[in-house]
Amino acid sequence: MVIIASNFKTNHTRQSTKEFISFVNDYLKKDSIKNEIIVFPTATSLDRFNTVPNLTLGTQNAYATIKGSFTGEIGTSQLDEFGIKTILIGHSERRHVLGETQEQIAEKFNFYKELGYKIIYCIGEPLEVKEQGLEKTLEYIYEQFVGIDTNYENLILAYEPVWAIGTGVTATNEDIVNVHNAIKKKISKPLLYGGSVKVNNVKEICSLNNVDGALIGTASWNKEDFIEIIEKTKDI
Repeated sequence: MVIIASNFKTNHTRQSTKEFISFVNDYLKKDSIKNEIIVFPTATSLDRFNTVPNLTLGTQNAYATIKGSFTGEIGTSQLDEFGIKTILIGHSERRHVLGETQEQIAEKFNFYKELGYKIIYCIGEPLEVKEQGLEKTLEYIYEQFVGIDTNYENLILAYEPVWAIGTGVTATNEDIVNVHNAIKKKISKPLLYGGSVKVNNVKEICSLNNVDGALIGTASWNKEDFIEIIEKTKDI
């Protein structure tokens, strides 16, 4: 069984998200799909949806607070309204584009860990680190676990090489296996791969040793494509 997750990033509206969730839910029900499916809509599209048990809605981000004076952020009081108990933390766009430090990420992780949230925790290296070889890559990745409880029972990891996200460049199978094998030796948690996963490569990637599923951006935003991705991985 694998985990297939869709990160909408800043895409889709409230209405198109509703249509997407309904479409995917109908497919999962009709085909009795058993794999775990997670969708991360934008904050403005979060809602309560009547879905099958293996289709979960999560938030792409939230502040480490119940509520308060944090302009532009959401906290648990907003998430509780919709029964959201799944969160994406540490995504490279939060780290590299929006400037979240490891200290801030760890604070957020520990806040949501205490509340029992399912946390999909993202790790990955930029191109200049990757080019220095596997040893430096792993060194960089392990620094992203500072302050993170890797024994947390509700933890899912996602390895996303920064140089492969949204670029159309996918890591080679050898790259993926080398990193996944090394991480799995240290941390025994489900480990997803993310980084230009597409309809035509998702089955091959999810079939690799120590790959427990995929966290997908661009290729998952079209509901028909996302269904095809789920279809191609349903028997893994």
